[in-house]
Amino acid sequence: MAPRKAVAQELSREAIIDVAHQLFVDQGYQAVSMRMIARELGYSHGAIYYHFKNKADLFYAMIDQDFAMINKELDSLEKLELTQEEKLKELLIGFIRFGLTYPNHYEVMFIMKDKELQHYMTNAPEQSYQQFAQAVATLTNKQIEIKKIWSVFLMLHGFVAHYCRIGHSFQEVEDLAASHVDMILAMISND
Repeated sequence: MAPRKAVAQELSREAIIDVAHQLFVDQGYQAVSMRMIARELGYSHGAIYYHFKNKADLFYAMIDQDFAMINKELDSLEKLELTQEEKLKELLIGFIRFGLTYPNHYEVMFIMKDKELQHYMTNAPEQSYQQFAQAVATLTNKQIEIKKIWSVFLMLHGFVAHYCRIGHSFQEVEDLAASHVDMILAMISND
């Protein structure tokens, strides 16, 4: 066994989560073990268990952290000194920016499918979607049907999922993202 790493290189929850994101996306949840994550980090698997009781606990912490990130971005809109319409546009662009800036996070949050994970994926996505829906409803200054908000979410999700799959960054598709959002905003305002 390798000697214990220096304190300056102490293993953190964040380092474990970062490596786990990549491995879960690349190989799938079922194929990844705690030993594999530890090996990738250069630590013993016991070091991982110090932070997480099992792989499911690690996954839940990862999802919780990921949705906290996107929710923080939603919350930050309130502080911007923009018109309601500008805030709505920033909300929609922000969703795309988040997904393409953090593709591994997005994949785990919205795309990865695994029966064992279904019960971990119920609360955080639903709370995040509710926050998104509330923000859209508030920023439109009019009564908007929930099915239309869901359609907006799906249009954003489709855009992000497509460009995540082919490996494009937000910067590479920023103009397309702006056009996509403009189309969505036109659809919303035509009611």
